[in-house]
Amino acid sequence: MHNEIRKPKVYLVGAGPGRADLITLRGAELLKTADCIIVDKLANPVLLQLARKDAEIIHVPKRIGPDSFTQDQVNRILADKALSGKTVVRLKGGDPCMFGRCTEEAQVLNAAGVEFEIVPGVTAAIAAAEYTGIMLTDRRYSSQVAFITGREAEGKEQTNLDWDVLARFPGTLVFYMGIGALPSIASKLVENGMSPEMPAALVADATLPTQRLVQAPLGRIAEECKKQQIEPPALVIVGPAAAGDPGLNWFMQQPLYGKGLVVTRDPDGNADSARKVIARGGRPIEYPTLAIQSLTDRNEFLRALAEFPVYQWVIFTSANGVRIFFEALRKLGKDARVFGGIKIAAIGPRTAEALEPFGIRADFVPEVFTGRELARQLIGYTDLRGKKVLMLRSEIASDELAEGLQAGGAAVTDVAVYTALPHRGDDKALIEQIRQGKVQWLTFASPSAVRGFFEQIPAESVHSYGLKVASVGPVTSKELVRVGVCVDVEATEHTIDGLLDAIEDVERRA
Repeated sequence: MHNEIRKPKVYLVGAGPGRADLITLRGAELLKTADCIIVDKLANPVLLQLARKDAEIIHVPKRIGPDSFTQDQVNRILADKALSGKTVVRLKGGDPCMFGRCTEEAQVLNAAGVEFEIVPGVTAAIAAAEYTGIMLTDRRYSSQVAFITGREAEGKEQTNLDWDVLARFPGTLVFYMGIGALPSIASKLVENGMSPEMPAALVADATLPTQRLVQAPLGRIAEECKKQQIEPPALVIVGPAAAGDPGLNWFMQQPLYGKGLVVTRDPDGNADSARKVIARGGRPIEYPTLAIQSLTDRNEFLRALAEFPVYQWVIFTSANGVRIFFEALRKLGKDARVFGGIKIAAIGPRTAEALEPFGIRADFVPEVFTGRELARQLIGYTDLRGKKVLMLRSEIASDELAEGLQAGGAAVTDVAVYTALPHRGDDKALIEQIRQGKVQWLTFASPSAVRGFFEQIPAESVHSYGLKVASVGPVTSKELVRVGVCVDVEATEHTIDGLLDAIEDVERRA
């Protein structure tokens, strides 16, 4: 499909203001299908996870440095890649046309006879305001807003900016790329008649867990930003609106806002946890302790699959098990039809959710998500005496589920579909973050993650740096205690969401 001859086309796509999930649906879909993605420095690198595995990724940072690109070079790459027959996405931070070089790029493509489409993005000013409770327009005090490039203000003799008009502007001024020019912006506005007491604000890293907000009168905002060591990218907002409303600053008031949470699952699991942490305003630090290895090429699994119709129940104990099982089915040319009339149990809602994309709804999900409880509740739900039950699970899981089902009279076939191998993380980098005070919580979702983590990071570092420890459930907590670590909070609902709920409860009370 990807090799068919297509008309060259370039999509000039706005990546949004920072947080990856603020890209438009159209932008995300184009990233999934592009042959080539040309990306600038301000676009969130997480968005590149949407790209096809075989897509060509070209980074074109335009800041000064040995690896930087000129606009002419970027223009040439855009046209060349498209003319070679590739579908190209030019991924630009914020909105592609707001103080970007979108016009030049579109004109170059026109001259080369290459079709293009502009895909709008959420521009930084809108996001910075709405993630801080600063409403750029409000019928009480601001019926108009002006977007201005701060680069024009930075000591240029020839400028298109009319400071007299800006100083008298009856609304909100937003300066993009304004942090370097902040002293100049403030002094020019004051020199042209704006009150030095006019509210001003600076927003850095908008929409990210590292977002910073500095508010001060115009006459003191530059000094305050210097004191707080604010770095770009940042926007400057000037006008009555810049005073903001603390009650509307929903993002920075979240319990996990800005908190560093170490997630310690396998790489795919960490990516899932990181999305959930970011959604709550936290700063995920991914430290994989495990690597998931499929065991579906073993005779034990192949024999169980060949005998599938003899089972009355199949039990999945993790989302990893579901994913690996269906991957094996696909490779063998089979699909969900192997289940026929077989009943399916899943150890918790996350495992049940993992089944849904394959068109399967679990017949039974226990209310408490442990192996012992699944066995107890399933026996209460249905008579298992003499029934054949196939368990598809991790090789290193405990035996309590199998033993509980056998005690209820079931004939259990226990098949390992995957195992979790230890994975070495960048322990020096993590310890450095801990020393710098950037880590507040360590989170653990399995006993194997506990073992993998504390084989690399000394347990005493938890206590000496005052880190808090969160466990997904009693089995994981038991392992933490065994390695000499105190558990600060244990999830009531044994899921990642339950774990984060428990951490939020602690932070609210702090």
